[in-house]
Amino acid sequence: MLTGGPLDVLTGDYLAELTMLILGRDRLKNPDLGYAKTFLRQLEDGLGLAHERGVRIVANAGGLNPAGLADAVRTLAAKTGVPVRVAHVEGDDLTAQVDGALTANAYLGGAGITACLRAGADVVVTGRVTDAALVSGPAAWWFDWAPDDHDRLAGAVAAGHVLECGTQATGGNYSFFARHDVRRPGFPLAEIAEDGSAVITKHPGTGGAVTAGTVTAQLLYETQGVRYVGPDVTTRLDTVRLTDEGADRVRISGVRGEAPPATLKVGVTRIGGWRNEIVFVLTGLDIEAKANLVRIQLTDLLDGVADATWTLARTDHEDADTQETASALLRLVVRDPSPDRVGRALTSAAIELALGSYPGFHVTAPPGPAQPYGVFTANPILSPEVPHTAVLPDGTRLPIPPAAPTSAAPEFQAPAAFEARGSGGGAPGGPPAGPTVRAPLGAVAGARSGDKGGDANVGVWAETGPAWDWLHRTLTVDAFRALLPETDGLPVTRHELPNLRALNFTVTGILGDGVASGHRFDPQAKALGEWLRARHLDIPVALLPAPEATP
Repeated sequence: MLTGGPLDVLTGDYLAELTMLILGRDRLKNPDLGYAKTFLRQLEDGLGLAHERGVRIVANAGGLNPAGLADAVRTLAAKTGVPVRVAHVEGDDLTAQVDGALTANAYLGGAGITACLRAGADVVVTGRVTDAALVSGPAAWWFDWAPDDHDRLAGAVAAGHVLECGTQATGGNYSFFARHDVRRPGFPLAEIAEDGSAVITKHPGTGGAVTAGTVTAQLLYETQGVRYVGPDVTTRLDTVRLTDEGADRVRISGVRGEAPPATLKVGVTRIGGWRNEIVFVLTGLDIEAKANLVRIQLTDLLDGVADATWTLARTDHEDADTQETASALLRLVVRDPSPDRVGRALTSAAIELALGSYPGFHVTAPPGPAQPYGVFTANPILSPEVPHTAVLPDGTRLPIPPAAPTSAAPEFQAPAAFEARGSGGGAPGGPPAGPTVRAPLGAVAGARSGDKGGDANVGVWAETGPAWDWLHRTLTVDAFRALLPETDGLPVTRHELPNLRALNFTVTGILGDGVASGHRFDPQAKALGEWLRARHLDIPVALLPAPEATP
């Protein structure tokens, strides 16, 4: 990013729910740690170049110890002879206030970053701020926005949300990846205007692509509802408009903002217990019977274990021409408050079935010890109770007042009928127009999915008006549940984003205690959207792409 073209601010998002757990365990071993050490290694190469080019660096790599990282950056700067001014943002760490927490961190906004940059900082490191704050904070500094410039701030938040996951906005993890060369996608950048609008692009000559589709996919990622709630502003995702402005340039405009809520989210991680797993390989005939035999043989061994989950993945093919494709995988995951009940004694006993169980018995890995797993929860806290503080380059500690909370009447209100459809299960279903054919949903729609603690979201979008009309009418909550049976019995909420020709589904509780607990085969729901796209339903023939001509 520093060598590829002009840049004013370079941002870096280093934190995720799982990362906080990892940093928490690091801090247990060494109180001086708790930050992302990779950031320092990157600065060894880039700090001098950034200073030479006048590029500010803003990153949340401080994790649980932003003050420690700021000191480490100063040490590195002195060692390399680069005269940079370093500031940091703190106050998010509330671990001492939460019983039994490994980590507890409030999600701060960008105002502390803004204050550090206004004080002349060249490098700003933070603890837990919202991902988008890494962009909205610098934008508010650059244009000198006020805290109540909600529309401008919301536009910058939308841009920040697009940038936060790097190459996911330039063709990475994209449903229609075959359209572009995404072997080495370039990182995205945002050209932000004073009114809060932005153009998403990338440096010339870098790989991947920036299109309305790649930007739409990232806008839908890990969001819940049309209101994208943040500590500085509530961004109305249903007001976002995208416009193609040439090759690899997509404009984000029209974004409306409302005042933020009176509370901040506090992400809490705890050690939930101990887990272990073993994967049995079942080959050839009688797969179900072989799996049932193993389950029966291990029944007594699993007695007393708090949680034992069996999953049979039928990866086998009939009359397969390789042994691997003739095999299925039977996965046992065990979890318990005690490491002894799910430790090596249990996995070793399972391996000892080898000479007295199903024919062809083997496993994918040797027996191993139990490993700790984490649990993530999110709780609200009143904003004034969090000591958001900017520690300026000269050491001055500047308290950051909380943003004024939401008033009784929101500044922007979508029509009541729209809100009712969005939160209550979608528009009424209806028969598709014209003849239909059974085909995968992905033939006419893209999707992007992800996690928020124990919940998952799936954003689905259409590329044309007719496809959107059909998708909007067809993919109701009931249809969604029918296509993804694993969501049956769970709360599913549908939200409409017509400007993006998109629907966003939130599935509450599907991920259990979150990614760190390892509850599911796909614990972060990264592929939930691709599973949905692979499911078949009746699609109007007129919407399907024409078959490619034979060369």
